[in-house]
Amino acid sequence: MAISNFHEDLARHGDEPRASERNLGVTFAVVLALIAVLKFYRGQGTALYWLAAAAAFLACAYFWTAPLRPLNVIWHRLGLVLFAVVSPIVMGVVFYTTVAPIGLLMRRFGKDPLRLKFDPAARSYWIERDPPGPAGSQMKNQF
Repeated sequence: MAISNFHEDLARHGDEPRASERNLGVTFAVVLALIAVLKFYRGQGTALYWLAAAAAFLACAYFWTAPLRPLNVIWHRLGLVLFAVVSPIVMGVVFYTTVAPIGLLMRRFGKDPLRLKFDPAARSYWIERDPPGPAGSQMKNQF
């Protein structure tokens, strides 16, 4: 495996299953047909070209899938690259818009839900349960 500075190495993404060429052809045909309908609805003259491309993808999907194989490989690799780029960005946005502000507010208002503050006067940090928990003999055979 190659050494990289990224959070995940894309070299290991070679053996996972991809969608079949037939699925790719049908999906592209549906998307191109929707674009053709949109172009026709707006009165643009290119709707017929989009519809012809959709028909070509549909024909390849059902009758001759070999030409779709290189496109499927490229499409799959593009998805992996998008995953490697978009996932950390989305996770960073979620962290900095939710987790970090909540943590700052908790620190500002003096909340310590994990009781991590050091107390030099404390004899012990052990928390006594009231009422006490189950007996130790009950914990031996839990299942």
